[in-house]
Amino acid sequence: MKELVGTCKCCKKNIYCMAGFLNGVILKQGELLCFSCHNKKEFVSSVDPEHK
Repeated sequence: MKELVGTCKCCKKNIYCMAGFLNGVILKQGELLCFSCHNKKEFVSSVDPEHK
């Protein structure tokens, strides 16, 4: 089953829950990032300052 959860804050790509697994990351602020954008540390640091 594929269910739309929301869109990536950075690239606006749709993020889905597939078979119970989220295809992205939820930040502390409740915003979503796709895995590609989450792996770009320079972007994540500007969005989530507590990210290491």
